Amino acid sequence: MLTAFDIMTREVVAVTTGTSIRELAELMTLHRIGSVPVVDDQGALIGIVTETDLIEQDKSFHIPTVISLFDWVIYLESEKKFEKELLRMTGQTVGDIYTKEVVTVEPKTKVSEIADLMCDQKIHSLPVVEEGKLVGIVSRIDLIRSMVD
Repeated sequence: MLTAFDIMTREVVAVTTGTSIRELAELMTLHRIGSVPVVDDQGALIGIVTETDLIEQDKSFHIPTVISLFDWVIYLESEKKFEKELLRMTGQTVGDIYTKEVVTVEPKTKVSEIADLMCDQKIHSLPVVEEGKLVGIVSRIDLIRSMVD
């Protein structure tokens, strides 16, 4: 049975939180990839940034609905959500837009489990992590390639 180790891309394009949005877009375009792992200075996986994260920078700005009552302003939507959305839309670095909660697999994870994760959670790529370190990445095309090898 094939595992993540057998099909993963070992030379992973990764970025840090200090990588600019422009550099990220150039890397994604150059390497034709839709998601990039975010690592710290020691190479430990701390998040992931995707095409969707970049596209959100161009979406329409939604001003939260409020009620003004005397001198009070009452938000009908989460003020935190508004602040987070504003930061993502105006972000200048990967650190402003990346997702910290990442679904990962280990090198020994079976391909069938990877396929289940990708389908169930609508994920296009999964970082492969061993002892906290990024060692590879498995994308949907890797799964497809494994079917013809």
